[in-house]
Amino acid sequence: MENKISKRVIFMISGAMDSILGAVALLIYFNILPVDLDIPRWVLGLIGALLFFSGIIVFAYFLSKPENE
Repeated sequence: MENKISKRVIFMISGAMDSILGAVALLIYFNILPVDLDIPRWVLGLIGALLFFSGIIVFAYFLSKPENE
C-alpha cells in the first residue's frame, strides 16, 4: 500500500512541476517576464501551453483518484 501512495505523490509533484514550468514559459511568451531566447515565440507558447495543461490534467487526475485502487 505504501508503494501506491508514494507513486501517487510522485505523479502529483511531477504534474505540479510541469504546470509551473509551463506557466513560466507562458509568462515569457506573453512578455510578462522579459527574457530573450533564440527560439521562435510561437514554439515557446506551444511548449508552455502543452506543459501547463498536461501538468494540470495529471495533477487533477491523481488528486481525484481514490486511494484504494
